[in-house]
Amino acid sequence: MLTDTVLLVITNAPDAETADRIATTLVDRKLAACVNVGAPMRSVYRWQGLVEHATEWPMWIKTIAARRDALIAALTELHPYDVPEILVVPAEDGLPAYLDWIREETQA
Repeated sequence: MLTDTVLLVITNAPDAETADRIATTLVDRKLAACVNVGAPMRSVYRWQGLVEHATEWPMWIKTIAARRDALIAALTELHPYDVPEILVVPAEDGLPAYLDWIREETQA
Protein backbone atom coordinates (compact mmCIF):
# COMPACT_ATOMS: atom_id res chain seq x y z
CA MET A 1 0.00 0.00 0.00
CA LEU A 2 1.32 3.44 -0.91
CA THR A 3 2.01 5.77 2.02
CA ASP A 4 -0.37 8.40 0.59
CA THR A 5 -3.28 5.96 0.20
CA VAL A 6 -6.33 7.44 1.91
CA LEU A 7 -7.80 5.30 4.68
CA LEU A 8 -11.09 5.29 6.54
CA VAL A 9 -10.65 4.16 10.14
CA ILE A 10 -13.81 3.18 11.99
CA THR A 11 -14.21 3.12 15.75
CA ASN A 12 -16.86 3.77 18.40
CA ALA A 13 -16.80 5.73 21.64
CA PRO A 14 -18.91 5.15 24.76
CA ASP A 15 -20.20 8.73 24.88
CA ALA A 16 -20.18 12.03 22.98
CA GLU A 17 -17.56 13.66 25.23
CA THR A 18 -15.08 10.83 24.67
CA ALA A 19 -15.73 10.86 20.92
CA ASP A 20 -15.17 14.63 20.76
CA ARG A 21 -11.98 14.40 22.85
CA ILE A 22 -10.55 11.63 20.67
CA ALA A 23 -11.57 13.38 17.43
CA THR A 24 -10.05 16.70 18.47
CA THR A 25 -6.80 15.08 19.59
CA LEU A 26 -6.43 13.12 16.33
CA VAL A 27 -6.99 16.24 14.22
CA ASP A 28 -4.72 18.38 16.46
CA ARG A 29 -1.93 15.81 16.08
CA LYS A 30 -2.47 15.71 12.27
CA LEU A 31 -3.20 11.98 12.51
CA ALA A 32 -6.58 12.63 10.90
CA ALA A 33 -7.80 15.23 8.45
CA CYS A 34 -11.37 14.84 9.65
CA VAL A 35 -13.35 12.75 12.12
CA ASN A 36 -17.09 12.39 11.72
CA VAL A 37 -18.83 11.65 15.01
CA GLY A 38 -22.22 10.12 14.39
CA ALA A 39 -25.41 10.00 16.38
CA PRO A 40 -25.66 7.43 19.14
CA MET A 41 -26.38 3.90 18.03
CA ARG A 42 -27.08 0.62 19.77
CA SER A 43 -24.40 -2.07 19.70
CA VAL A 44 -24.96 -5.72 20.55
CA TYR A 45 -21.85 -7.85 21.00
CA ARG A 46 -20.36 -10.70 22.96
CA TRP A 47 -17.74 -9.71 25.54
CA GLN A 48 -16.14 -12.10 28.02
CA GLY A 49 -18.82 -14.71 27.38
CA LEU A 50 -21.82 -12.42 27.83
CA VAL A 51 -24.04 -10.72 25.25
CA GLU A 52 -23.81 -7.00 25.93
CA HIS A 53 -25.96 -4.06 24.82
CA ALA A 54 -24.45 -0.58 24.71
CA THR A 55 -25.06 2.86 23.29
CA GLU A 56 -22.03 4.07 21.35
CA TRP A 57 -21.05 7.02 19.15
CA PRO A 58 -19.60 5.91 15.78
CA MET A 59 -16.50 7.67 14.49
CA TRP A 60 -15.26 7.74 10.88
CA ILE A 61 -11.65 8.89 10.75
CA LYS A 62 -9.98 9.98 7.50
CA THR A 63 -6.20 9.61 7.28
CA ILE A 64 -3.42 8.27 5.06
CA ALA A 65 -1.49 5.01 5.23
CA ALA A 66 1.69 6.77 6.40
CA ARG A 67 -0.17 7.90 9.58
CA ARG A 68 -1.93 4.55 10.18
CA ASP A 69 0.37 3.14 12.88
CA ALA A 70 0.58 6.42 14.81
CA LEU A 71 -3.20 6.83 14.59
CA ILE A 72 -3.82 3.30 15.91
CA ALA A 73 -1.34 3.91 18.74
CA ALA A 74 -3.12 7.16 19.64
CA LEU A 75 -6.55 5.51 19.52
CA THR A 76 -5.31 2.73 21.78
CA GLU A 77 -3.89 5.32 24.21
CA LEU A 78 -6.92 7.64 24.19
CA HIS A 79 -9.73 5.08 24.10
CA PRO A 80 -11.27 3.89 27.38
CA TYR A 81 -12.10 0.38 26.10
CA ASP A 82 -9.70 -2.51 26.75
CA VAL A 83 -10.16 -3.59 23.12
CA PRO A 84 -11.52 -0.72 21.04
CA GLU A 85 -12.96 -1.38 17.62
CA ILE A 86 -10.39 -0.22 15.08
CA LEU A 87 -11.13 -1.14 11.47
CA VAL A 88 -9.00 0.23 8.64
CA VAL A 89 -10.50 0.41 5.15
CA PRO A 90 -8.59 1.75 2.14
CA ALA A 91 -10.49 4.32 0.09
CA GLU A 92 -10.37 2.92 -3.42
CA ASP A 93 -11.78 6.05 -4.99
CA GLY A 94 -13.27 9.43 -4.20
CA LEU A 95 -13.39 13.05 -5.23
CA PRO A 96 -9.74 13.82 -6.12
CA ALA A 97 -9.81 17.25 -4.45
CA TYR A 98 -11.13 15.71 -1.20
CA LEU A 99 -8.53 12.94 -1.23
CA ASP A 100 -5.80 15.53 -1.82
CA TRP A 101 -7.13 17.59 1.10
CA ILE A 102 -6.86 14.55 3.40
CA ARG A 103 -3.26 14.02 2.25
CA GLU A 104 -2.39 17.68 2.89
CA GLU A 105 -4.00 17.79 6.34
CA THR A 106 -2.21 14.67 7.57
CA GLN A 107 1.33 15.66 6.64
CA ALA A 108 3.50 15.47 9.76
